Amino acid sequence: MKTTDIEILIISALPPAMLDEFEQHFRVHKLWLHDNKTAYLAEHGQFIRGAVTRAASGISAEVINALPALEMISSFGVGLDAIDLDAAERRGIHVTNTPKVLNECVADTALALMLSVSRRICEADRYARAGAWLTSPFPAAMRMSGKICAIAGLGNIGYQVAKRAQGFGMAIHYYDPKPATEPGFTRFDTLTALAASCDFLVLTLPGGNKTRHIIDADVLGALGETGILINISRGSVVDTQALIHALADKRIYGAGLDVFEHEPEIPTELFAFDNVVLLPHIASNTTETRNDMANLTIDNIKGYFTDGSLKTPVIRSR
Repeated sequence: MKTTDIEILIISALPPAMLDEFEQHFRVHKLWLHDNKTAYLAEHGQFIRGAVTRAASGISAEVINALPALEMISSFGVGLDAIDLDAAERRGIHVTNTPKVLNECVADTALALMLSVSRRICEADRYARAGAWLTSPFPAAMRMSGKICAIAGLGNIGYQVAKRAQGFGMAIHYYDPKPATEPGFTRFDTLTALAASCDFLVLTLPGGNKTRHIIDADVLGALGETGILINISRGSVVDTQALIHALADKRIYGAGLDVFEHEPEIPTELFAFDNVVLLPHIASNTTETRNDMANLTIDNIKGYFTDGSLKTPVIRSR
């Protein structure tokens, strides 16, 4: 089926190669370039049948409702918390995302953060660059091998984190509604109990209202002064102020954070802690993975408007 007459809306900026691909196959509207988005949608929204967004940008009920002809949404990313799924479902709009293709790189980043915080890698780098080694040796750090890795949210990424942690001789504890399919993992009924059991608490939870600030002062207190928090999921799952207080009071050993509540803003209080490693949401940001994500995003919307196929539809259970 010919798609070049089909109009699609791109919510936020995408890699140039993706934009080129979309413009070859569709009539493209670039919403992020317009200051008055409401006026733009009022003028063009009635003709738009497809929408493309990034996981962090999502698509609101307001935008969905401004697109009466909308049939499908293709999201560049895994997270769905910024997409109003209820609004889409009420309209019978198909939603797709890009699961699994980024599991490996996100899990790699989790282990990188675990090592960076426990072995004080970033701090040691700053120490060496400042010439401080000339006057005194760098202080001792924490061993990672043989410790306990706890995973909150044992989905596809969680399993990949566990696989890598086992390579360091680490025992795996977890919190998840579903029992683990791997033998030897220890399941906990609460996040507080999980945190109390481990040396590293790795967050691979979904975002959204149900998990907002689920990592609170009680969980951080249970993690304790030798525990390390790693967040590669969503910034919203951690109570940021509780984390700042826990770090300031030395109630946890440190933290490795790839995500934040109000990205790209990072609370300036976190800059003061040498035992915190801060990344600008780059867990899946490798050339290979981003290419795979881009191809899947494109294939979903092209497939739908060509023959009705969807490679990775979002399944919602009631």
